[in-house]
Amino acid sequence: MATTSTTGSTLLQPLSNAVQLPIDQVNFVVCQLFALLAAIWFRTYLHASKTSSFIRHIVATLLGLYLAFFCFGWYALHFLVQSGISYCIMIVIGVESMHKCCFVFALGYLTVCQITRVYIFDYGQYSADFSGPMMVITQKITGLAYEIHDGMFRKDEELTPSQRGLAVRRMPSLLEYISYTCNFMGILAGPLCSYKDYITFIEGKPAHMPQSGENGKEEVQYGRTEPSPNPAVVQKLIVCGLSLLFHLTISSLLPVEYNIDEHFQATASWPTKITYLYVSLLAARPKYYFAWTLADAINNAAGFGFRGYDRNGVARWDLVSNLRIQQIEMSTSFKMFLDNWNIQTALWLKRVCYERASFSPTIQTFILSAIWHGVYPGYYLTFLTGVLMTLSARAMRNNFRHYFIEPPQLKLFYDVITWVVTQIAISYTVVPFVLLSIKPSFMFYSSWCYCLHICGILVLLLLPVKKTPRGENPYEKAQLSRSKKFDERENYLGQNSFSTTNNICNQDQDLASRHPSLKQ
Repeated sequence: MATTSTTGSTLLQPLSNAVQLPIDQVNFVVCQLFALLAAIWFRTYLHASKTSSFIRHIVATLLGLYLAFFCFGWYALHFLVQSGISYCIMIVIGVESMHKCCFVFALGYLTVCQITRVYIFDYGQYSADFSGPMMVITQKITGLAYEIHDGMFRKDEELTPSQRGLAVRRMPSLLEYISYTCNFMGILAGPLCSYKDYITFIEGKPAHMPQSGENGKEEVQYGRTEPSPNPAVVQKLIVCGLSLLFHLTISSLLPVEYNIDEHFQATASWPTKITYLYVSLLAARPKYYFAWTLADAINNAAGFGFRGYDRNGVARWDLVSNLRIQQIEMSTSFKMFLDNWNIQTALWLKRVCYERASFSPTIQTFILSAIWHGVYPGYYLTFLTGVLMTLSARAMRNNFRHYFIEPPQLKLFYDVITWVVTQIAISYTVVPFVLLSIKPSFMFYSSWCYCLHICGILVLLLLPVKKTPRGENPYEKAQLSRSKKFDERENYLGQNSFSTTNNICNQDQDLASRHPSLKQ
């Protein structure tokens, strides 16, 4: 019998016993499938063209709270407590410093909940726990607080183009705020989205959609009809099905823990150790592919997530996508892998930490990421190793890549070698993230003689670190141009206009690719 303690509903216990999965995981999957059906109904019968934004806010919030209480029971009250107190801070403290107070409170409340869950209740249990949704709510609260601070306190000339585009010019109402943090589309698994994009979706205001024109330049088009999300939803559901099938059939046969098995360590050759390390971490990823892709499909099914058209006129439904699987698995650099993994979290880290840090932004960003993820020691070991791997990989790429651009055969050879090295380095780095505890993590690294740590340190000591001047960043120049168009339309629509920031999100993702330390 598959069972586990849960404060959520036990209505699906018979199904849990039948599929031999813990009840909290069954509740999570069933609730997400229910949310998918609700999203289709929401788009069909409560479309912005048929229903007021007030009704859409109410329904989205009530459905979200129902799903939360079904999955987590009274623990879901933490979502309301964290959101409610943060909103009071926004109102009482004032726009000058409320962003810092909200950041400290929301992150602190999340950390206390994580400490309680890990060290008092169920250390090491990889189940659908209540701190997962709280992580996304924390991102929304802190991100919104900074956006309000930017829009209502700072001067426009003090803001970066992306900050200007995302800035919130008026205090959200309580309903708008709770709807944003607790709506049914993202209450269980996210993904994070900007407040202005969410309000634009709820209110059904016309979006200005960037479309790639000649020479790669984006041309903003107005009034073009939003396409149907159905093809994108079907495609993502197929990916979900394949990921879930792989996770249920293959992943259990390739446990990451076997990397520290004493017999395996004593008898396996180095090629065998390397191969199993890669394969076992590869098998650990489909559960993330399933959860994040399903969450993306739910948002798309509700009509949220449209980001315009590509240069071929094909609709893009990836505004809130959290990963790009093909790019992840075919990554030829540490940067490329991180650019395509947990995308929305990377954007949040950039907006609230990296671009606002007064010193050592890379180190501060990794520390924030570790704190946000949780209190398992393995998380911190992974992110400390990640700092070293990120900096050393950047140094290697900057010093050697330009020698292998031509001819094509040499470039292909370089891509194959860097793919192998990247996959090994990523797998080596994230083992503690999966093992969680400090002792097994050090057992693994000691069995590998800390070889990649040593190589990374030697690379940083021996190779010069080349920095790209900030003013030469082509993405920043593109941001300035697009921001002018955005501001012109904002002025035309009025102070309280919440036209979508799809183009700003495009810019953020491009700019974030310049800073691989932001990806976790």
